[in-house]
Amino acid sequence: MTTSAGIGDFRPLERAREQKGWFFTDWAVSAFQTTVAGVLFAPYLIEIAKAAAVDNRIDVLGLSIAPGALPSYVITFSTLLSAVIYPLVGAIADRTSRKPDLMAGFAWAGALCAALLFFMTGDNWWFGSIMFIIANLCAGAAVVVSDSILPLISTENERDRVSSIGWAYGYAGGGLLLAVNFLLVTFADPLGLGTALAVRISMLSAGLWWAGFIIIPWRRIRRHEPADVEDVSGGVVARSFGQLFATLKELPQYPVALTFLLAYLFFNDGIQTVISSASTYGVEELGFETGTMLGIYLLVQFVAVGGAVFFGRLAKSFGAKRVILGGLGGWMLIVVVAYFVPEGSLAPLLVVAVGIGLVMGGTQALARSYFSLFIPAGKEAEYFSLYHAMDRGTSWLGTLVFGLVYQLTDSYRPAILALIAFFVLGGALLALVNTAKGIEQAGNRAPERV
Repeated sequence: MTTSAGIGDFRPLERAREQKGWFFTDWAVSAFQTTVAGVLFAPYLIEIAKAAAVDNRIDVLGLSIAPGALPSYVITFSTLLSAVIYPLVGAIADRTSRKPDLMAGFAWAGALCAALLFFMTGDNWWFGSIMFIIANLCAGAAVVVSDSILPLISTENERDRVSSIGWAYGYAGGGLLLAVNFLLVTFADPLGLGTALAVRISMLSAGLWWAGFIIIPWRRIRRHEPADVEDVSGGVVARSFGQLFATLKELPQYPVALTFLLAYLFFNDGIQTVISSASTYGVEELGFETGTMLGIYLLVQFVAVGGAVFFGRLAKSFGAKRVILGGLGGWMLIVVVAYFVPEGSLAPLLVVAVGIGLVMGGTQALARSYFSLFIPAGKEAEYFSLYHAMDRGTSWLGTLVFGLVYQLTDSYRPAILALIAFFVLGGALLALVNTAKGIEQAGNRAPERV
């Protein structure tokens, strides 16, 4: 039955049902982003690489790399690939009504590769690196499609709230599985598993969690017909490239969206690098055990649930842009405090963790909903593909800088402090974004508070 405005308008109920299903996209993928990408993969890959190292160096395509820098380079390579792949994914998604099917397909492929990390043992860091790269790419592709669904299932006034609740679900879901894995790794020896096997089982569990829970949004989200599809001929790939080229050609018509993307490139690089490098910093620089860092990360996850919801409510009163700028100020303070945390000192590390949790979910959730206001109808996936070419799990500039500074100084402290530049540049560019003009350029309605 087709619904319409007026008496008997069931569209709000339909949107609410889809939104409740959509929340589980973040719940599902966050298992990979927290347990694998956020906590366990980097330190475990370093240990595997150390087993293969000669004179504390491994050979990567002819380059001599310190094992401690390997995760940063793996993540950087994955993100560079995403810059090529995601725009094509977005063009394909915008030409089909089967966005939920496309999202679930990428999720299941990524979940399989994440589960296969269970077999990363001995000194086979190559296998682990390849599986992670594929899983990370698939996670980003699934989120590109998922985020493009957000404008289809929410009005402009609902957008900040829905996006924030989605992030809160993500942190809650990822945190719940991380809690189980924290106990598994902490009590690995009494259980007769050993830390290495416990880590491998935890990465396997993340893949299974991701594959299972993505079924909920796949079943609940309607197949929305595409809008404003470019009239191009050829097969699916040729038509998708034609769609992409048409969108890229018209991008200069939306200068506010471009300014925001540039700002996002910088400040999100800083956010993602802090998140992805936190466990490495805690284990390698501050001397904490992997189990301790799992506990720290778990604290961040559950604080972030409240942080995401709190930022969403602030945006309702002050507007998303002002709240994001305030969050970036918080990130700058966090990086500075992290630099001075003494080795082996738990209390200041807990303070840093709580601070990260408060600002992490809020800044990311509001950036997503804020950017959606600048996207013309029918181009959601393509614009979010550009958005996520600079996002998902890590960003190449931040991880590259982090890895290079470590390589040059043999210390993670100056590497973490160097990230403050990304928040400064991103915040300065965000301050230049004219929200009202960007909404007008995209042909969208302005929310009550901008």
